[in-house]
Amino acid sequence: MTSAHLSAQPTWLLARVHARSRAHLTAAFEPFGLRPLHYRAMSTLAENGGLSQAELGRLLGLDRKDVALAVDLLERDRLIRRTPDPEDARRKTVTLTAKGRRLMPQLDEALAAAQNALLSPLPARDRRVFVELLDRLNDGPAR
Repeated sequence: MTSAHLSAQPTWLLARVHARSRAHLTAAFEPFGLRPLHYRAMSTLAENGGLSQAELGRLLGLDRKDVALAVDLLERDRLIRRTPDPEDARRKTVTLTAKGRRLMPQLDEALAAAQNALLSPLPARDRRVFVELLDRLNDGPAR
């Protein structure tokens, strides 16, 4: 059991909510054989089109090794494709495949279900306020 003092600290509360959030996301994507990181990569590709692995890593805030592991799994499952960049043969462009694009609506639904499960204790107005406050703590408007 946590002390009353610690339980009232925003950092402690955010860490606990983060752990619950990760559990909901992990459970949501597990039936697809994916992790939250894989959804983030696919969603980023769906939104931005083809990207180099380096660009994808920068957008996701990941190092090369983690991007390579995620891309390897997604390519193995034929959800993304790597092709040589016509301007630089050393670089690969990563894009969603037709199979990946068809899966995105199901993954989006799984994400929405995870969000609803996490925020279920809050009424709609409080959910909006909570997201606005989190956005402010993250230095700006959500994109």
